[in-house]
Amino acid sequence: MEIDVIEEEENPMLHRTDVRFRVVHEDATPSRLSVRDSLAATLNKDSDEVVVHELDTKFGMRKTIGYAKVYESPEFAREVEQEYMLDRNKIAADGEEAGAEEA
Repeated sequence: MEIDVIEEEENPMLHRTDVRFRVVHEDATPSRLSVRDSLAATLNKDSDEVVVHELDTKFGMRKTIGYAKVYESPEFAREVEQEYMLDRNKIAADGEEAGAEEA
């Protein structure tokens, strides 16, 4: 899987950078978590600071266009993002351990 950043836009009020990117892949569309981890590695950020919002693959193509928000810290991500986006990206809420399940 190869990731190319197409566009970056700074958003200092929310302590983040909005990123549009292209993923070239050999097999089926990669999972949100694998894209998040690869994008974080490409941008030299921690995985908990990257929230992937959108992945769009055209039928039969091996390219995916995506949109992500890259925060300065995981705390800023937890403050701004909605719960369902944090769940989709497996970012633990405040006071929870990553991977902890509710009883």
